[in-house]
Amino acid sequence: MQFVRTLFRFTLPYRTPLLATVISMILLVGVQLFAPWFIRELIATVRTGDSGAIASGLVARLSLLALAIYAARAGLEFLRSYMAHVAGWGVVADVRVAIYRHLQRLSLHYYEDKQTGQLMSRMVNDSDLLEKLIAHAVPDVLVNVLTLVGVSAMLLLMNAQLTLLTLVPIPLIVIAMRGFAKYVRPAFRERQAELGELNAILQDNLSGIREIKTFTRERMESERIGVRIENYKRSLLRALRLLATFEPFVHFASALGVVVVIYFGGRLALGGELPIEDLVAFFLYLELFYQPVRHLSHAWEAIQEALAGAERVSELLEEEPDIVDRPDALEYAGRAQGNIRFENVSFSYLKDQPVLRNIDLDIPHGSVVALVGPTGVGKSTLASLIPRFYDVNRGRITLDGQDIRDLTIESLRRQISIVLQDVFLFHGTVRENILFGLPDAGEEEMKEAARVANAVEFIDKLPEGYDTVIGERGVKLSGGQKQRLAIARAVLKDAPILILDEATSSVDTETEQLIQQALERLMAGRTTVMIAHRLSTIRNADQIVVLQDEGVAEQGNHDELMAVDGVYRHLNLVQSRLQVEEPAVEQQLRLRKPSDRPLPVTA
Repeated sequence: MQFVRTLFRFTLPYRTPLLATVISMILLVGVQLFAPWFIRELIATVRTGDSGAIASGLVARLSLLALAIYAARAGLEFLRSYMAHVAGWGVVADVRVAIYRHLQRLSLHYYEDKQTGQLMSRMVNDSDLLEKLIAHAVPDVLVNVLTLVGVSAMLLLMNAQLTLLTLVPIPLIVIAMRGFAKYVRPAFRERQAELGELNAILQDNLSGIREIKTFTRERMESERIGVRIENYKRSLLRALRLLATFEPFVHFASALGVVVVIYFGGRLALGGELPIEDLVAFFLYLELFYQPVRHLSHAWEAIQEALAGAERVSELLEEEPDIVDRPDALEYAGRAQGNIRFENVSFSYLKDQPVLRNIDLDIPHGSVVALVGPTGVGKSTLASLIPRFYDVNRGRITLDGQDIRDLTIESLRRQISIVLQDVFLFHGTVRENILFGLPDAGEEEMKEAARVANAVEFIDKLPEGYDTVIGERGVKLSGGQKQRLAIARAVLKDAPILILDEATSSVDTETEQLIQQALERLMAGRTTVMIAHRLSTIRNADQIVVLQDEGVAEQGNHDELMAVDGVYRHLNLVQSRLQVEEPAVEQQLRLRKPSDRPLPVTA
């Protein structure tokens, strides 16, 4: 089983605490076996009726020895528990680190149909179950098995015939445990899957709480969450129902062994074939014998639950990234010139549904190339191929004459900065978000990057300046402010290649001018690929590439493309007409008299 091998790999670094756990468990079992023997010796001494000094000395020695044994047991229990937890939580921490690193290796394609909450559930909830397995279930199973073997040996020494009779219920318990494993692990796996679904929808809803309130979806979303909670409860109760059936059966089977000793042991004692002290010791050992049997049911439950979680963790770790370094990949040393070339490039996300077809494009270093065209023709996809977020299906892309697939992914992406329309900022301070582009940068470098990005003015007005916490995804900032922080981040990285994906859309005109000024400073001396919605922002581009479903429709600078009656000229005329009409509509709205406005609807 792959998940068992995966788990074993993570336990190897914790051999020392695990070995200490095993040794302490063996000693603990040995210590526990002495307690009933002391009582047997005490009863034998009392039964002889000898009250002399020898008997009194024996009782005193038994008492001191019992005290030492119980003190040793306490120390061994601490050692077993603590060392097991050191190993258990160590493995959990290592597994979580491994999962996160593995998630970072996976290609963007993997995340397209995955929910963040589901992945978080596997990383946190499923891995958490491994601690139960290592620190509780496995040690408990080992202790109980050793106890069973030790107690069985002691019982056989006292009376082999009676011992064999007490083993009659054991086959019933073994059959029950096998049936338990067959049905309970799938039940726990289903429970973990439902918990992942619940976490996923909760994460989505909490991230989109603004939209929920805007569209007054509170009641509907509460019902949707309620359904998921009910599904989780139902799957949990199914697993617990199986447990509730299994555990009483084990207890009943254990009690049958006691009934056997009461009947047959009582008859042997009455017939003088079994000393009374042996009968008492037999009952005490029998409790030690069936106690681990009952505990094995709890340990078996924890094992099945943990293995269900381990299977889900192993499945995630077995996922292979689509984009990987070739075995002979080269490290791009130094700073790239920035010559990019697309040679007969085709790409599709789904088979037989091409997004880009036969793209030939030459982007000289230091030039500005703008990608325009209708929505869905592959502008963002084409830009995403440069940092190898996806790999081409046919053709190749070169950087300074080298196929980018021959370069290591890390060294390739060091040469590229990206500023997106949908800016992602991390929960933290302004300083931390700017320094994300270059963590080792000094204070002056960071502030210079903010100045270039036209961000200093609004940063200085924040309550704590660069140390102001901006909230999750920069929720405390406006869209334009977030864009300028993203530009500052790119400035600080100082990569020779720059990708701008509609970086000035969805902001007002004044903010657009500030962002445009910042972008012009950022673009100086860099190879820039722009994806533009507002064509007015790309008139000075060295090259404008117009994409349509069939590929590149037109290519040239602004003047060349406007001189022909093509797609670019048509898009420009449409946008120019809209820019004329929009201010007129706004002016009409401002000049409308109150009486012209529609009356509010009243109930």
